[in-house]
Amino acid sequence: MKKRILILLTLLLFAAGAEAKLVVIGSGNDTRFDPSGFPPDMQKAYKLMEVKCVKCHSLERVAIALQTGIAPITGGLFDRNATRAYGIKMLRKPDSNMTKQDVKIVVPLLNFMLDEVEH
Repeated sequence: MKKRILILLTLLLFAAGAEAKLVVIGSGNDTRFDPSGFPPDMQKAYKLMEVKCVKCHSLERVAIALQTGIAPITGGLFDRNATRAYGIKMLRKPDSNMTKQDVKIVVPLLNFMLDEVEH
């Protein structure tokens, strides 16, 4: 619980200081992004991410990583190298139900979303 509070406080600190173009709606398990300003191909990719990624974790984890540049669980850097590594990791997890094609769609979405946030 303390770790979650610390992560949320860190998120608020970074969010307050950055002008993010990425719109996050809700909190906790109800966290979502507003993809209405995304290009059409990224909107389609977002729909896939909403289906696939939330099987194992909330989008709050993704929001925290994108907005802070830090992966909430590992504490490691969350950048373009990390998005690729996480895509490969999810591909190898049998319960993730991710295909190579899914990873080829979601990783560029995460990179696009990273570009929409100023760290």
